[in-house]
Amino acid sequence: MEPKSKARRGGWRKELKDWTLTLGSAVLISFLIQNYAFAQVRVEQHSMDTTLAEGQRLVENRLVYKFSEPERGDIVIVNGPESDRRLVKRIIGLPGDVLDIKDGSVWINGERLEEPYAAGRTLPGRVKLPLTVPDNAYFVLGDNREHSEDSRNLGTMSKTSVEGKAMLRLYPFRQFKIFE
Repeated sequence: MEPKSKARRGGWRKELKDWTLTLGSAVLISFLIQNYAFAQVRVEQHSMDTTLAEGQRLVENRLVYKFSEPERGDIVIVNGPESDRRLVKRIIGLPGDVLDIKDGSVWINGERLEEPYAAGRTLPGRVKLPLTVPDNAYFVLGDNREHSEDSRNLGTMSKTSVEGKAMLRLYPFRQFKIFE
């Protein structure tokens, strides 16, 4: 009887150790993915109406800009010293672009930018225009132009402040959408 009892006890301990290692690894991998690869972001303002609404949840790709440069039109999450809040905005001006706002529209390098996603008139803010977007910086705007705190008042956003790109709208489920 004695050897069988020890075998059972050893099996129980091995099982517990295996489960602990498996669960610990899963938690660690989940933590690493959440902090360095993908994150869930809650839209907390109305500056992106009608594209995004307050309360919606997005999945942010934090790795994409490690391998490629942001493009005009990307919806990005900005988290840096330019604002005391984490912002969800659209990249409008790229490094080297000469940006101006006139006649209620955005002009890039002398050409009017077509923006079917924008709601309301685009009016200038406190930033002196025309503006040449510096290297390693972006000019970002909310899609709800008349109700957005963005580069018109905050200035350009440093490349290091661009945390990631919105990949998809996860919630509400009936409004699920993958962003290009």
